[in-house]
Amino acid sequence: MRTAAIIGTGLIGTSAALALNRRGVRVYLADRDEDTLRTAASLGAGEVGAPPERVDLAIVAVPPAYVADVLVEAQGRGLARTYTDVASVKADPQHAAAARGVDPETYIGGHPLAGVERSGPLAARADLFDGRPWVLTPASATGREALNRALELISLCGAVPVVMDAAEHDHAVALISHTPHVVAALMAARLEHAHEDAARIAGPGVRDVTRVAGGDPRLWEEILTANSTAVADVLEDYAADLAKVVAALRALGAQDLEKRGTGRADLVDLLRRGNAGQSRIPGKHGAPRANYVAVAVVLSDAPGELARLFAAAGAAGVNIEDVRIEHSPGQAVGLVTLQVAPDSADTLAQRLTERGWDVQR
Repeated sequence: MRTAAIIGTGLIGTSAALALNRRGVRVYLADRDEDTLRTAASLGAGEVGAPPERVDLAIVAVPPAYVADVLVEAQGRGLARTYTDVASVKADPQHAAAARGVDPETYIGGHPLAGVERSGPLAARADLFDGRPWVLTPASATGREALNRALELISLCGAVPVVMDAAEHDHAVALISHTPHVVAALMAARLEHAHEDAARIAGPGVRDVTRVAGGDPRLWEEILTANSTAVADVLEDYAADLAKVVAALRALGAQDLEKRGTGRADLVDLLRRGNAGQSRIPGKHGAPRANYVAVAVVLSDAPGELARLFAAAGAAGVNIEDVRIEHSPGQAVGLVTLQVAPDSADTLAQRLTERGWDVQR
């Protein structure tokens, strides 16, 4: 691929442009928002304006509801040899594109499963897609050139291609992405008017559950509207489980021993199901989840301390699989929890202690 055009310079569009530029592809940028467009260009994402000739691939990086309109306009002026999009839902945009007369041979749907809580070009990164799944949803009429160009795009961006049916994709992302965002927002909303003391002592548990709730409400309104039925289906099942948990918790406070026993059994059943579901989430490099051991270290909140800790772990010959940082309220210290392989935990704890670190085990 020598040239590409990107229509829409938000987080995903700008990140793709930065990734392609990094690999020597000449990128042309377009966006209705002049400020966003200029910001993306200033970051080195590409050139503003129409390309002098047809590009190899046009990437439509606009909300799902506008994908078909943009494709019609771009194909109408012969912008590219092939086209793809990066919308987070696939079935409705592809049906709309077909209804609008988009040439199906030169177009293939796509969705990179990567992102951050922030939106816009300033949040973009050239490495955003590294190692992440990038779904392609070819239709029966999709041409070989369109498929190959999309696969080349994914390779240049460092992502991993996954081919799925459009409807199957939408049900999958409703379960693993869209519904979790709604649930996170519902939990975070409980904090809006919570007592200040409750908010002040909030720790990693509530942060983990509510992290994605910081997303742009306007963007998520568009995503949820485009995939509303699939999300509603998942939430309906979730609501049934939630009602069962509420009933179980109420029963635990009852005087009737039989009701309390039933409530306890229902609660444990749900928690066990949660364990089973959580265990199915892939681990490192997509492999089955591994069990790691936590080594907690007290760390002063000063520049360079975290890097010094990582260097000490490296000197001990221990690979850090995951890390969590919890700051202490009102104190300039934090607790850094290093997740390591079980056979490395004792070695790491011993070496860090020898080097003067305060290891909590």
